[in-house]
Amino acid sequence: MTTSELTLPQSSKRASRRVMGAGKQLHAGPMTYVVLAVFALVSLAPLVWTAIAASRTDRRLAETPPPLWFGGNLFKNMQTAWDEAGLGTAMLNSVIVAGAITISTVLFSTLAGFAFAKLRFRFSGFLLLLTIGTMMIPPQLAVVPLYLWMADLGWSNQLQTVILPTLVTAFGTFFMRQYLVQALPTELIEAARVDGASSIRVVWHVVFPAARPAMAVLGLLTFVFAWNDFLWPIIALNQQNPTVQVALNSLGTGYVPDQAVIMAGALLGTLPLLIAFLLFGKQIVGGIMQGAIKG
Repeated sequence: MTTSELTLPQSSKRASRRVMGAGKQLHAGPMTYVVLAVFALVSLAPLVWTAIAASRTDRRLAETPPPLWFGGNLFKNMQTAWDEAGLGTAMLNSVIVAGAITISTVLFSTLAGFAFAKLRFRFSGFLLLLTIGTMMIPPQLAVVPLYLWMADLGWSNQLQTVILPTLVTAFGTFFMRQYLVQALPTELIEAARVDGASSIRVVWHVVFPAARPAMAVLGLLTFVFAWNDFLWPIIALNQQNPTVQVALNSLGTGYVPDQAVIMAGALLGTLPLLIAFLLFGKQIVGGIMQGAIKG
């Protein structure tokens, strides 16, 4: 025992040991890997079954027991689904719609979240409560008036009909507000004001860097939601100008739908999301961890 430890109180010694042990790397036990493996298998099971069904024939899928391994018709069924559903145009439309919705939602939600979190203005509490309250309204109730509004604008069967109603979301605003309350110190904004920074410079050089981890998470969630949205696009668009989900709906028509082709189309519609996560998943997870450390 050193002289410094002899002179320290007992509580200080315990605190010192905790600090020294904080830098040690934690190791997971065998049970942790078992639990994670089970959750991974359960999560991947629907995707794996979709790929297996897409590689088989419709007759084989109707047999009992069903196939448990891949067949040789995957690329043939994908080509059939691509041609029958017109997925080339649908993919491009979905990229435009999901990209525009993601960019606008992240931008506007960050600005609104910053205003509710750090700016003082009249009725801010009421407006925030009103914004959160809109989340309680079922979206199905707005379908009819929204469709009539878009028809009056002459935007029927056009992509802006799907983009405009979701340029910003109440969830995104509330999400960014809750993050910026803790992650963005008020003193940092005041220091920027003292240095003569305008509101635009404060947002660009202070707010956006601090909100980057939450913006990445919100962007991923918004892109997935916009890509998979079906209810409003199926009402607002037609088969001549569809998104992916609207185009895939045409594969289920007919007297005897080909289940293998439907699964192949569903797999094609899922691939862009998987590719996006593989490309940007590491940065998003790293942003989450960075935000957690800063918080």
